[in-house]
Amino acid sequence: MVSPVSPLNLVQAQSVSGQKRKPHRRVLIALTYLVSIACLWWVLHDINWREFGQNVRVIKWHWVAVAVIADVAVYFVQGWRWSILLTPVERIPVRRSVRAIYVGLFANEVLPFRTGEVIRCYLQARWSSLPFSVTLSSALIERIFDGLWLGLGLLVVVNVVKGIPQIIIDGAVVLAIVVGVAAGAVAFAMFYRKLAHAAFASESKLHRHIRVLIEDLHLMGHSRHLPLAALATLPYLALQIVPIYTMMWAYDFADTSWGVATVLMIVLRLGSAVPQAPGNVGAFQYFAVIVLARVFGYDQAFAKEFSVVLWAVVTLPLLIVGFIALAITGSKLGELSRSAASEAEHSSATADTRL
Repeated sequence: MVSPVSPLNLVQAQSVSGQKRKPHRRVLIALTYLVSIACLWWVLHDINWREFGQNVRVIKWHWVAVAVIADVAVYFVQGWRWSILLTPVERIPVRRSVRAIYVGLFANEVLPFRTGEVIRCYLQARWSSLPFSVTLSSALIERIFDGLWLGLGLLVVVNVVKGIPQIIIDGAVVLAIVVGVAAGAVAFAMFYRKLAHAAFASESKLHRHIRVLIEDLHLMGHSRHLPLAALATLPYLALQIVPIYTMMWAYDFADTSWGVATVLMIVLRLGSAVPQAPGNVGAFQYFAVIVLARVFGYDQAFAKEFSVVLWAVVTLPLLIVGFIALAITGSKLGELSRSAASEAEHSSATADTRL
C-alpha cells in the first residue's frame, strides 16, 4: 500500500542501484537502518505479547481478506495510470505495467532506497520498445502527481483535524516544497523545451542526461493523456484507504471511521518519502501510532498492536504477489538490479543519440 512520494526517491534509487556502495553511502544506509530500528523498538518494546496474541486470534478474518484484496488491487489502478501516461510514446498493456510494478514492489520490500522503482522502469523498457529514460521520466511524473494530491489532502486535514503533531506538519511542508519545485521544473521542461535545453547546454554527462529527460517530459506533457493520468491518481490513492478502514473493522475499533483511515493513509504515504529500511518497517509503525494515539486519542498500546498487524497485512501479500511476478519473469532479483544499473549507465552514455 505504501510507496515513496518524493521525486528524490527515484534519484536515490537510481544512484544506489547504479553505483557501488561507497563509504558515505554505507554510512547513509546504516543511519537509515538505525532510525528504522529505533522506531520499531519504540513500538515493540512494551507490547504485551500475550495479550497481543489473544487479540490476533479474535481478528475478524473476513475483513482481513477484504483488506488484502484491496491492497493488491491498488496496483492494478497504478498500472492503468502508468499505461495512460506512456500512451503518447507507446500503447502498453495494463497487465504488463502491473507485472512490472509488482516486481518493483517486491524489490522495495527487500532492498533499501526504493531500488524497485528503477527495476520496474527497467522491466517496462525491456518488455517494450520504450527507452529506459522514458520509463524513468514517467515514474517521476507519477510521483509528482502523488505528491501534489497528497499535499492537498494534508492541507485539508491540517485545517479540519486538530492535534496533528508538528513533526508531521513540518515534514509535510518540506516535502511540499520539494514536490512543488520538482513539479515546476517538470512543467517548465514540458512546455518550454527550448529554454530548458538552453539552461543545460554544456556537453557534460549530467547535462546530456537532463536534456534527454527534457525531451521525454516534453513528449508526455503535450498529450491529452497527461490530465487523465493526473485524475487517475485519485482512485489510486483513494483505494489505499480501503485496507486501513477494513482492518479497523477487523481489529474491532470502537468507532471505525473513514476519516481516521484517510488521515492515516495520507500520513503513511507522506512518511514513506523519508529514506528508511526496506518495507518501511519501523517508520510505518511509528507514524501509525502517532496518528492513532496522539491525533485521535486511541490507547497507545492498542495503537501499537494495530500498527504491527496493519503493516503485516499490507506488506506480506505484496511480498508474495511480487515474488510470483518476479518468478514469472524468469530472473533473479540481484540479476535485475544489476541489469537495471547497467541500463541506467548505458542510457546516460548514449544520451547524444536522442538529441
